[in-house]
Amino acid sequence: MDLDLIFVIGCIVTAFSIPAIVSAFSDSRTPRYPALIILIGVLMIGYASNERPGAYTFDTLPDVFGKVIGRYLG
Repeated sequence: MDLDLIFVIGCIVTAFSIPAIVSAFSDSRTPRYPALIILIGVLMIGYASNERPGAYTFDTLPDVFGKVIGRYLG
């Protein structure tokens, strides 16, 4: 699998789990599944960053997202 795709999916999964954690805390529940989803997303980001050190910075994020979206949707 493409490392850029793994990185982008990890970012999206992590971002989508944040509302679930906020909802769990506001309902006084333990956020077990959202925490697991964040862990999976962070592991995906860490794996991609570890395999290609220095390739993913805040300056290159729009380029990586655009490249992945263009490759798989366009």
